[in-house]
Amino acid sequence: MNNISIDAVETTNELECFPYSVQHQDEGVCLLVRMGPHRIMLDFGLTNISPISQELTKSAQHGMLADLVLVSHAHPDHARGLLTLHQAFPLLPIYASEVTTKLLPLNWPDEELPGILSFCQALPLRSPIEIREDLIVELFPAGHLPGAVAILLTYHTPNRDYKLLYTGDFFLSNSRLVEGLRLDELRGLNLDVLLIEGSYGTSRHTHRRNQENQLAERIHRAISAGRTDESYSVILPTPALGLGQELLMLLRSHHHFTGRDVDIWVDGAVAAGCDAYLELLPHLPAAVQNFARHQPLFWDERVKPRVRRLKPENLATLGTSPCIVLTDSSADLRKYCQPNTGNWLILLPEKIDIPVNPEYLAPTKFESYLLAQHSDGPGTTQLIHNLRPQHVIFVHGSPSYLADLTCLEELQNRYHVHSPAPGTLVELPIGETFLQPAAPEINYEGEVTELGTVITITLPDTVTADPRWRYNIAFCLLTRLSSQVQTNQWLISKRFSPGLKSVLMKMITLFLIS
Repeated sequence: MNNISIDAVETTNELECFPYSVQHQDEGVCLLVRMGPHRIMLDFGLTNISPISQELTKSAQHGMLADLVLVSHAHPDHARGLLTLHQAFPLLPIYASEVTTKLLPLNWPDEELPGILSFCQALPLRSPIEIREDLIVELFPAGHLPGAVAILLTYHTPNRDYKLLYTGDFFLSNSRLVEGLRLDELRGLNLDVLLIEGSYGTSRHTHRRNQENQLAERIHRAISAGRTDESYSVILPTPALGLGQELLMLLRSHHHFTGRDVDIWVDGAVAAGCDAYLELLPHLPAAVQNFARHQPLFWDERVKPRVRRLKPENLATLGTSPCIVLTDSSADLRKYCQPNTGNWLILLPEKIDIPVNPEYLAPTKFESYLLAQHSDGPGTTQLIHNLRPQHVIFVHGSPSYLADLTCLEELQNRYHVHSPAPGTLVELPIGETFLQPAAPEINYEGEVTELGTVITITLPDTVTADPRWRYNIAFCLLTRLSSQVQTNQWLISKRFSPGLKSVLMKMITLFLIS
C-alpha cells in the first residue's frame, strides 16, 4: 500500500476516492471517499486493519479514521473488519440498513451478541437523512442479499449539489428471497460519481429462472436411480449467508422436489444463516411471507422434502440413501463422504472460490453450476447508462474482469472510467462538459508456431492463469482447416469476453495469412 491518504493531498476537487482495498481476490472492500470536508468510509471488509489504522491515525485530522462508516451489506468481504474497527475507534459512527444490522453478527459467531448489536446504527430505506452538515445519505435496496443497499451521498454547497452513488453488491433480477434493485428508483439523480462493482466482468448470463431450472434438473437426476445410472447424494458447499438460503428455498419450492421423499440436511453456519432469515420475515418479499403462512420457511420434518439440521449423530447413516447436504464453503467434506455411504456428487458454485479436497473415502465426482448473485455485464452497463454519471469507478472483481469493463467503448465514449489499484488516489473533477479520457492500454504478448498441420498458441502466464482461459483450454491448439477455424470463432464469441476475444482473433489471423 502506498503511504498516502486523502488528507495528505492538496486538491481543489470537491470529490475524491481512496480505495484501501477493492476485492480483487478475497481481501475485502474498503473505500474512503471525500466530499468537501466530509470523509466517508464505504464498507470495511478487511481482515487486518492495523496498517491502515496506524497510517490514518498519523495523517488524518483529529486522529479519526473517517467521519463515519456506511455499510452496504453483511457479507464478510464488506463487513468482517467492522468489529475490530469499532474496537480501535469506538467513537466512529457506523451505519447500515436495519436488516444488515441484524445480519452482521453472523460475521463473528464467537462474540457475545449485545456488544456486537450496539455498535452499528440502523438507517431507514428511501429516506434522505442529513447525517452531517450539508451531507445527506439515502439508502436504496440493491438486491443480492436481504438488507443490501446502494448508498446515495449528496454534498450540498452554495454553488451546486455533488452526488455519489455506491452500489455495494447489486443484482437487478429478483431471486427467491430478495427483490432486485429497481432502476426506476435511481433514474434522474443527476449523478456525478458512480462507484460500482464488476464481479462478473462483461460476461452474459441466462435468465435467473433458467439457471435455477438447470440446477434443479441436475440435482433431480443425481438423486434419482435410473435403470442404467447409479444414484448420488448431493453436497452443496456454499457461503453461510445468501446463496445457502436461496438454494434451500429453491429445493423446497421447485416442482422436482415438492412432495418428494428425500432429506435435505443443513449444516454449520448455513443453518445459523437460516435462523437469521427467520427473524427477518417481515422484510422479505410478499411471496415469501405468504409461503411462510402455510408452512415453515426452512425447518420442516413433516412436509416433504424434509429439511433438517445435521447433527453429529446423523453422520453415521448420512448418504445410505440419496440425500442433499447444504454446508459451509469452508467445511471439510470428508466428514460426509465416508466409506459405505454411497456415491456423492459435489456441486460447486461458479465465480466463488471454494477449496475442496480432491480425494475422498467414498466415490465422488465434482461439477459446477451457475446461480448468479450479482448482475452480469449487460446488467452492469444497463445501470450505468440509466444513471449517466460523469465518473464510473469499478471495484470488486478480478483485475482482468474489471479491465474488460473499463475497455468497453460504450463506456469509454461517454464517461470517465476508472479501475483503481488499492492505495491509488482517484481525483474526481466535476465539469459541465465531458472530456473523453484516453482508453487504458492493455497489451498481451504471445507466440504462434506451426508444425505440419498443427498450430500452437503460446500465451504468457497472465493470460493462461485467467479463469476465462482455463475454462476453455481446448482452444489452445488450432488447425488451419477453415471449417474448424469458423467453429473456433464461434466458441470465442460465445465464451470469451470482448477483450480476450479480440486478442485471440488477432492471433488466429496471424497464422491464417502466413
